[in-house]
Amino acid sequence: MVGVMELLRENRRRMEESTAPYDPISGHDEPGRYYFPVKGLECWLPLEMRSEELVIELSRLGSLDEYFAEMGGAGSDEMRERVMEQWTRLRCRHDFPFWAATFAYIKRKGGGDDVPFILNRPQRRLVGVLEGMRRAQRPIRLILLKARQWGGSTCVQLYMAWLQLVHEKGLNSLIVAHQGTATDEIMDMFDRMLSHYPAKYLHEQDEDYSDDEKKLVRAGGFGSAFRVVARNCKVKVGTAERPNSCRGGDYNLVHCSEVGLWPSTKRKTPEDLARAATAGVLLRPMTMIVYESTANGTGNFFHTEWNAAKSGESQFAPMFVAWYEIEQNSLPFSSPEEEERFAADLIAGREAEQPLSSRRQPGQYLWWLWEKGATLEAIHWYVSERAKYSDHGQMASECPSDDVEAFVHSGARVFDKYKVEALRAGCCAPAMRGEIDGDKPSEEGSLKNVRFNADPHGALAMWRDREITTMERVTDRYLVVVDIGGRSLTADWSVIVVFDRAPMAHGEGPEVVAQWRGHTDFDLLAWNAARIAKYYDNALLVIESNTLETHDPDRSGGSEQSSFILNRLRDAYDNLYARKRNEDEIRQGAPVRYGFHTNVNTKPMVISMLVQAIREGQYVERDEGCLAEYMVYEQRQNGSYGALPGHHDDMLMTRAIGLHICYQEMPTPRIVMRTSGGNPYCPRPVSAAVF
Repeated sequence: MVGVMELLRENRRRMEESTAPYDPISGHDEPGRYYFPVKGLECWLPLEMRSEELVIELSRLGSLDEYFAEMGGAGSDEMRERVMEQWTRLRCRHDFPFWAATFAYIKRKGGGDDVPFILNRPQRRLVGVLEGMRRAQRPIRLILLKARQWGGSTCVQLYMAWLQLVHEKGLNSLIVAHQGTATDEIMDMFDRMLSHYPAKYLHEQDEDYSDDEKKLVRAGGFGSAFRVVARNCKVKVGTAERPNSCRGGDYNLVHCSEVGLWPSTKRKTPEDLARAATAGVLLRPMTMIVYESTANGTGNFFHTEWNAAKSGESQFAPMFVAWYEIEQNSLPFSSPEEEERFAADLIAGREAEQPLSSRRQPGQYLWWLWEKGATLEAIHWYVSERAKYSDHGQMASECPSDDVEAFVHSGARVFDKYKVEALRAGCCAPAMRGEIDGDKPSEEGSLKNVRFNADPHGALAMWRDREITTMERVTDRYLVVVDIGGRSLTADWSVIVVFDRAPMAHGEGPEVVAQWRGHTDFDLLAWNAARIAKYYDNALLVIESNTLETHDPDRSGGSEQSSFILNRLRDAYDNLYARKRNEDEIRQGAPVRYGFHTNVNTKPMVISMLVQAIREGQYVERDEGCLAEYMVYEQRQNGSYGALPGHHDDMLMTRAIGLHICYQEMPTPRIVMRTSGGNPYCPRPVSAAVF
């Protein structure tokens, strides 16, 4: 158990690290730098400068005076000035923090004279990410999810200005803000910076210039586009409120600011705006696209792009800045005794799951902040700030602790986001892809000669192949659940999932081992599901029948055709799920009804089972896409359940129905000896991974 004194010692270490002096001129003790001991220029330089000719010569001679002497004497004032200008230009080209502190002046918060742009800790981390891409000769693509009030937008815009003013002529930039007032602030910042910028550094060394020359002029004489004359580049500022102002042209650098706040209208969606702004940016070095925003709910364009970047599916690298990384989010203690009491309370309450009021977080959450790296002073600030809000979601949207809680929405979240994240540990790429085929695509021939055909483009993802041995059999082992979607590519997906229940024989949870996801006609989907079920040791096949018993024009056939197909499937496949009949139905001879009917009574039942399974870790998920569906699933004000607009719940429903049947309707699997002959399938490995 952690003691109070140990906590205080670790806190002192964290405070020393977070408040360490930062000097961008000397570059002292910053990552990615080395000490340059040349007398008269002592500093820490970026590692990339080692190969520069001037750096090599100065390092060989050891001092500026020796360098001047080798050039032919002590050197005139003009020579010294020329060499120092050459040195400054060289360092500016490689060292953004140095350039920003030397030439980029910004407005002082609270008023007063303009001040040099000195990077704070989150800004230094941001620049490190951008520079990592630039130095690797990669296109710069970043999506930035942030807490408020640390200057992320300013840093991105000044980094783009650095590329334009220092690195290459003719680099045009486009900045898209979420509203008109923001565009005015952006242009004011750029104009302010250029008013302080030395004219000679807008030109190449020895190029003619005038101290009185115009640095910034309107492009075309009107509008929100400006030209930096000496660099032959444009800076255009648009707004999401005026979509036509966001249309990209010949632009190399695009910053989309506060994307999460962009409005969606019938004429333009945020997706349309982003596409229009970035369409002309080539995928090559010295190009840049940044989507930056605070979170504004789930299910929108920014949330979707963040998830894609986080999963590695997009061009963009994700970066998140938590509230406790921001220097101003810290509340000092009035005395050492108060700090010690706070630390003791933090330790004592670290397992408390319930808050004492709606304006406080439970002790378990505060301890989690400590484990994430927050200082005691930062947690002290959080406790004080949290008292302003009656709901954690309001606090999380302004001051998120991680990217998961940053995205909140107006509906009631059904699943605990941290429990959902815990399922991610089991997710991985499938071992194989392909299809389960038979002699025919439908009817009884479909279930003859059932086999797996590998195909990297197949819709069936298989994490674990079937396991059937010659001597033993696990009863009630496999379960196949089907959620029926539509035929068109824009309709809901159809999903077939396979659960392996063998771990339940040992008190563990079932595991997702295969999944088919696609669009197809219902009859073909049903036969495909039957083939998959037969392949997996004649698994119990559960088809969600809500779609079949409603008249949805986007789905296949009406109820008569659906009933006919299910009955044909029953005749061909003998392990088809049928609903339980009550005593009256049995006595009256009511027909057996196949499929699981999702309705106002059964849906809350299966969702409750899914909530429990996720909370208690009662099953193993393999597909990260299912976790994304959990995160955008809500209970609406009228009590109904559903995915947020623009999202799906097809995988989610297969898990909800499947886990209900796994735990509530099917018997516990048992290992029994096989009594029939034949040549059953023998297991074969499908992956080097051991699940």
